[in-house]
Parts: sequence; C-alpha cells; structure tokens
Amino acid sequence: MDVTIAILVTGLTNGALYALATLGLSLVWGSMGMLNMAHGSMLALGGYMVFTVAVSLGLPVWAGFIGAAAAGAVFGGLLYLGVVRPLLKAGGPGFETSVMIATVGIAIGLENALLLVYGGRPLPQPFAVPGSVQLGAGVMPWLNAVIVIVAFVVMAVMGYLIAKTKMGRAIRATAQNRDAALLMGVPVERTYLQVLGLAGALAGICGVLLSSITQLSPTLGADPMLKAFIMCVVAGLGNLPGAVIAAFGLALIEAAVQFALGARWGFPVLLMLVIAILIWRPNGLFGRAQIRRM
Repeated sequence: MDVTIAILVTGLTNGALYALATLGLSLVWGSMGMLNMAHGSMLALGGYMVFTVAVSLGLPVWAGFIGAAAAGAVFGGLLYLGVVRPLLKAGGPGFETSVMIATVGIAIGLENALLLVYGGRPLPQPFAVPGSVQLGAGVMPWLNAVIVIVAFVVMAVMGYLIAKTKMGRAIRATAQNRDAALLMGVPVERTYLQVLGLAGALAGICGVLLSSITQLSPTLGADPMLKAFIMCVVAGLGNLPGAVIAAFGLALIEAAVQFALGARWGFPVLLMLVIAILIWRPNGLFGRAQIRRM
C-alpha cells in the first residue's frame, strides 16, 4: 500500500508539472501551428524570477508567483513581436521551420543570459512548503499537494479563459481557420500575441513549481520541454484537454515503471509506449486527421 501511494503521489505531482508545461506548448501549436523551442527556457526564467523577487528584493513568495507569470508573459509577447511576427510577415512555406530554428536560438540566448546573471551553481528555490500528511501506510509531502492544487487551479482558470471569454473565442476561431477569423473581424495578430503571452505565463508558473522540488539552474526546463513535446504528440498536437489527460496518464505510468524497475527505466519505457501509440494512432490519441498550420 505504501508503494502504491508513493506511485500515486509521484505520478500526480509529475503529471501536474507535465500538464502545465504541455498546456502552454499545445496552446501555441494549436493556435499558431508553430513549435516554440524556447518554452523550456521560459520555465527556467519563471523559477529565477521567484528567486529574484523573494531573495534579492525581499518580497513575499506569493509576489514571486505573480512576477514569474508576468515575466513569462512579457517574454512570450516579446518573442512574438521580435521573432514570430517578422517571420510570419515574411511568409513562405518554411515558416514553421524558420520559427523552430529561431526559437532554438532564443532558448540558447536566454539560458546563457540566466547563466551570466545568476551563475552556473544550482540555487535553492525560496518557495517551499514544509511537512507532510499521512495517507494510510504512505506519506504525501505538503509541497506535492500544493503543486497539484496550484496546477489544477491554473488549468481551471485557463480553461475558463479559453471557453468563456472574448479572448478565448478569438483564440478558438483563429485556431480553427485563420482566414475566416480575419474575415469575421478577429484581430489575429493581437490573438497571437495573447497566445504567446498566456503560454509564457503558464511556463513561468510551471518553472516555479518545478524548481521547488529540484533546484534552480539555467537548463531547468530542458527535460520538461522534451516530455511536454512527447505528450503533445501523444495527445494530438493542439488538443488541450487531450494534452492534460496524456500528461497525467504518462506520468503515472512513468512513476510505476520507476518504482518497479528503477529510475533509469522510466523514460525509455515512456518512449517505447509513445512509439507504440503513434504506430496505432499516427495523429495521437485525441488528434484530428490534419493539423492546420499558418
């Protein structure tokens, strides 16, 4: 029973982190048809922002969460204005490839900027929740519980924004058909700016939660970025509910394999499972036959 609880705690915690990372990546792909390779570096930016606000400025940790979300949103907006929009206006069939290569460069630049400012030594995240709660024969740290709760709250807010607000309707219309949205008066460029801002805010919050159970480093987001992309592919690129379901499902499987076979087998088994799923359903578990690109 204690092993089962440990698997559930680990799987739910990792699933919450993967879901937040995957949600931002999937939102950008579904709305804009582009893969933001700087998404992982934006996670690291969010983690370091809390460190700056709480340690360097001496403000409460909750203010660091706001700072992390704001920093991610601003960086996402600048990414659109400085990189994506010029490439989009340039046009051409190779837009997706150009954006992918450009955002790889942005990711490297951001990682090196964090390295210059904060150094290469891992730093402790000031956001921490001490103590644990007894769950039958097992134990769940309060930090893990807070991570799961915060992740669900953020995902619920994001779901409300996408489903119920004017901005969300514009995002969904643009994702379905960009040209038709333009003809109906939807400000597509502003919508793209909002999408990258929302994805950046999600990345910033995810970076705070992730670094609270690891440590701050400029390459903090590399592993979550890879797994988030895998889960986007499994769910079907651009499918937000499917991405969340895939994130929790694969995280629980990964945790079970790690407890049963050892930590080194978690990721290889995950990859083999992903390959099997894509052979069975090439468009992902919840994917459509075709994904529109700009």
